[in-house]
Amino acid sequence: LTKGFIRPSTSPYAAPILFTPKKDGGFRMCIDYRALNRITIKSRYPIPRADELLDQLRGAQFFSKIDLRGGDHQIRVAAEDCHKTAFRTRYGSYEYLVMPFGLTNAPSTFQMTMNGIFRERLNKCIIIYLDDILIYSRCREHHLQDLDPVFMLVHKNRHMTKGSKCDFLKQELEFLGHVVSTEGVKIDPKKIKTIQEWKPPTNLKELQSFLGFVNYVRRFIPNMAGLSAPLTDRLKDHDCFWWGERQQPAFDQLKIALTLPPVLRISDPDRPYEVVTNASDIAIGAVLLQDFGDGLQPVAYESRKLQGTEKNYTVHNKEMLAIVHAFKTWRCYLTSADVTVRTDHKSLQYLRAQPNLNLQQIRWLDFLESNFHYTITYKRGANNIADALTRPTAHTAAILVVQTSPLLTGLFTHGYKIDPFFRSAIHQQHTTATGHYFNKRDTSRIWVPGYDLLRTLLIQESHDNPTSEHFGVDKTLKTLQRNYYWPNMADDVRKYVSSCTACQIMKSSRQRAAGLLQPLDPLERPCHHITMDYVTGLPAGPSGNDAILVVVDRLTKMAHFIACQQMITVEQTAQLFIANVIRLHGLPTAIISDRDPKFTSNF
Repeated sequence: LTKGFIRPSTSPYAAPILFTPKKDGGFRMCIDYRALNRITIKSRYPIPRADELLDQLRGAQFFSKIDLRGGDHQIRVAAEDCHKTAFRTRYGSYEYLVMPFGLTNAPSTFQMTMNGIFRERLNKCIIIYLDDILIYSRCREHHLQDLDPVFMLVHKNRHMTKGSKCDFLKQELEFLGHVVSTEGVKIDPKKIKTIQEWKPPTNLKELQSFLGFVNYVRRFIPNMAGLSAPLTDRLKDHDCFWWGERQQPAFDQLKIALTLPPVLRISDPDRPYEVVTNASDIAIGAVLLQDFGDGLQPVAYESRKLQGTEKNYTVHNKEMLAIVHAFKTWRCYLTSADVTVRTDHKSLQYLRAQPNLNLQQIRWLDFLESNFHYTITYKRGANNIADALTRPTAHTAAILVVQTSPLLTGLFTHGYKIDPFFRSAIHQQHTTATGHYFNKRDTSRIWVPGYDLLRTLLIQESHDNPTSEHFGVDKTLKTLQRNYYWPNMADDVRKYVSSCTACQIMKSSRQRAAGLLQPLDPLERPCHHITMDYVTGLPAGPSGNDAILVVVDRLTKMAHFIACQQMITVEQTAQLFIANVIRLHGLPTAIISDRDPKFTSNF
């Protein structure tokens, strides 16, 4: 009120207020303008995308950042509209004379104002995202010359800056959650620390929050869609939240990938591009590369899950879809540029010469031919690995497996650091140029550190891989032992295979037939003995549930009918039982069932 931002009001409108804490220890007053926003005509002025702004920094060597104090409060509200901004307090009603936070058109109005003030220098030496202004130049002298007119425009328009958030003449600084430097763009280390401390989600909202952050930095994560698939699958279950045997490894993998991000180079439109694509059963992905004189360097990563009928595509169509998706995503880069596409699917290099294309392939080819100048080449997956590293021949297969996955490389590096054995007995081992350790008595296999996530991923790759056909314990163990070693490997493999949901459902039991039926023990108290079974074959409801888990107390005949899905996993069955039975009645002494794998498996 004393600053002249608000005044007492007699307006018929009155929005509620609340206060939220700020990072500096103060409080920010927030007004709930949702009712006003619902009837406001929306402004269509565009807010720039962060990645498009960062692309403007190509070749810059010096950076300065200006943060405007109060942001929206530096723009006045039209006199005839002030009464619409009224809010109520216990001291009475007030209305804003300057633009408040929370109005639906506030961001676009502020962006339009900033663009109008700095229009002559926009994208020449300055980029603007709301109240964040970044000045960039190729040398120190030019940077000092660029700063003068910016200061004059800020002063002329009577804008105030916040000194604690301003930086000048830096070769590396934080901007929009990224760190920009002379080398390129990387994730802000403060964001990485946040990821390292992120706890596993306990509800749908927390999972959405985590995936929202991951999506903001997806251009830094190779195969982001494939890594996050088990998590995004959980978003479909709105009625109940599951955190099962597939979600925790995926969550850990994403955290590792985010804590080991690459530095992305800023694209140069005068240089040719290289697009490397790949497809799997669940996702497609690509990486955009350029040679800046120091070899091919990543500019951006892209991936997404296969949707609906796309999962049924042939391998040829999936690989072609990956190429089309890459060109659509990076169209602003690749139009009018020379592009080399590298794929590990050999037949795609003859795409233009194939005589019998279906309608979908014709549409894809027409999109590529009419918009881009490109060449498709074949490159085997193994050729993506540099062969200059010196290593024993026996190590080659294992090294290739690890080197083709940046995630595995990061997990091995992290595992060696945290494993007490390698910290205390490192002199007993020897490494190759790749940084992997081998026991002197068995130099043909990589010694895997004591890192549960890494070991689980290696077992999963040997057991769940489509080419493995869900082998049993012995074959899975032999597959692993060709390239890897760690103590008690057999126990870990046996535990993993025994908890595999697909194996429990699809594989028949090899146990001997049961003997004669025996009478059940007499009952002593309620919920002492219970029976369990599934009712299946029901029509799916709005939430996708098509089965019922029935739990009946043998003494009182009290029954629980728990809605679920027919393809429910072992762990989900246990969670349902804990939440709906044990929580209410305690742990029973005996459970009688038809020995369905969901009731007898370990997890």
